[in-house]
Amino acid sequence: MERTLTSEVPGKVGEEVELQGWLHWRRDLGGIQFILLRDRSGIVQVVLPGGLKLPLPESAVRVRGVAVESDKAPGGYEVRAEDLEVLQASEQPTPVEIPKEEWRANPETLLTYRYVTLRGEKARAPLKIQSALVRGFRKYLDSQGFTEVFTPKLVRAGAEGGANLFEVDYFGEPAYLAQSPQLYKQIMVGVYERVYEVAPVWRAEEHATSRHLNEYLSLDVEMGFIESDEDVMALEEELVRAMLEEAARTAGPELELLEVELPKLPREIPRVPYAEARRIVKEELGLGMGADLNDEAERALGAYFSEKYGTDFVFIVQYPEEVRPFYTYPTGDGLTRGYDLLFRGLEITSGGQRIHDPAVIVQQLEKKGMDPERFRDYIEVFKYGMPPHGGFAIGAERFTQKLIGLPNVRYARAFPRDRHRLEP
Repeated sequence: MERTLTSEVPGKVGEEVELQGWLHWRRDLGGIQFILLRDRSGIVQVVLPGGLKLPLPESAVRVRGVAVESDKAPGGYEVRAEDLEVLQASEQPTPVEIPKEEWRANPETLLTYRYVTLRGEKARAPLKIQSALVRGFRKYLDSQGFTEVFTPKLVRAGAEGGANLFEVDYFGEPAYLAQSPQLYKQIMVGVYERVYEVAPVWRAEEHATSRHLNEYLSLDVEMGFIESDEDVMALEEELVRAMLEEAARTAGPELELLEVELPKLPREIPRVPYAEARRIVKEELGLGMGADLNDEAERALGAYFSEKYGTDFVFIVQYPEEVRPFYTYPTGDGLTRGYDLLFRGLEITSGGQRIHDPAVIVQQLEKKGMDPERFRDYIEVFKYGMPPHGGFAIGAERFTQKLIGLPNVRYARAFPRDRHRLEP
């Protein structure tokens, strides 16, 4: 008999079906037994006769029975079966009761036993939503003439400088895990003009916050022949809209399960100069801050613009040179054509126009105290007609976290890596 998914049961009323999945939950009422069977598409109730020896929850099982309507069953449908076949029994109780799993309960246990706790509906839903967001990312860029590229993850120098690099031994020489594909995607603009990449990046930062990971999924975009960073922001506006539409279209059950409120996204996201953002934070919100916008300032700005302008998104533009990477296009007055995109008070994107003049690149490297010789191959590329170009990177986990309202970004990655976690 051909397998039926749990989501297909409503369309099979009156027919005999075969289900395969995991025993999600069980209850014995003596003369009758109930189980919830979970597969990749959802959960359905199965009614079995009393007296059967049921395996532990999370055992892989198969049942054959008749699909019927039932007012008392979750979802209004159930399968009435005479027996249950155990494909592989669970050897011991799970460390967390999967049907009762909540993100705010025993977070360390949830992360330590991630290979089991991910099976919970609320645990796996964020990853399904994230998958839809990434699919929307790819689909929209493909429709706009972009080419997906795949860049090295072992590099000789960091794209952004600084000390936040993981060093590895590369046949006796020092190398690093890539903190960004930035330099390579700029090179590839000279090949394909419009490129993107979906890949992990690494930051050796000793954070212990609810918004930082040491390995995360970066959604990178770079495009040539632009007039300014305005072209880049305009593309990102439509891209984010397409990503949210794809999530709504293909991850609707997961969004509904988590009671996700889709964000307010205006036709044009407000552009706020960095200096004005600092003024609002200091004078109107009464908060202190350092050289750059800190976490508290970003959260406050998110709430401010949501209340004042009815938007969950805001671009912070015209960043000063000292707080942007060396490759960000300088405007000659100490500012740059670099920007960040805040979503509900969290930076999910850093982007802008890049420098395409090799002499200016060398000048900016030296200004940052970086050795141009270490970027020799990168600089050479710009001697062969590189067009004005720009791009951005979206942190997939941060976007997912704020969209869903997760208490910690770690729940937006299947197997998170932070300063204390290398397992599972």
